[in-house]
Amino acid sequence: MSGRAIDGSMPSRLKSVSRGLDCLGMLSCLRLALVIGLCFSGGCNRSPTAAPPQPVTSNSTPVQSVATPRHLSVAQPKLATIKLFLGPKEISAELAVRPVEIQTGMMHRTEMAESEGMLFIFGGPHRASFYMRNTKIPLTCAYIDPDGVILELRDMKPLDETPIEAATDRVQYVLEMRQGWFARNAIGPGTVVTTEKGSLFDTFFNR
Repeated sequence: MSGRAIDGSMPSRLKSVSRGLDCLGMLSCLRLALVIGLCFSGGCNRSPTAAPPQPVTSNSTPVQSVATPRHLSVAQPKLATIKLFLGPKEISAELAVRPVEIQTGMMHRTEMAESEGMLFIFGGPHRASFYMRNTKIPLTCAYIDPDGVILELRDMKPLDETPIEAATDRVQYVLEMRQGWFARNAIGPGTVVTTEKGSLFDTFFNR
């Protein structure tokens, strides 16, 4: 459940959060300008990475282990939410925007309602790759292009750290739902995801 490095150009301007979103907690959460800057410098890289190099020591000095960052070792509090519309279906999606939110995702969560999900927002289109480190709830992820169109759906096994790479480099949003939700609701590739404000692009970015 982690997204990889971002490619593509940065949008020209970002919408004011107070104009673009009405949902709870958005005034402080969706500072997308800062996030995009971090993402383009590598801050949103959430693919499995190699272990940090161990310090060089003599035979008499034990090697100390590197602690797991706190945001990867505990579940994050529920994030601000927004209504999403997928065809005739309506869901409530948490918004993972800041690097720490994207990196943590659904890790260590134990519950997820049928009509709830998590939407990951990236600064530009790229070839996303998600995995299920520390994630016990079976999930399906939808890779979504800049226009809000679902490109592909991928089932993800709990605790499986094998990266699931998107087929294209056009992914700007990723929506995670309980595994099978898309199939149960006849939602597939080609479905357009929108909000009460319009398209995903119009909701989160300024043209």
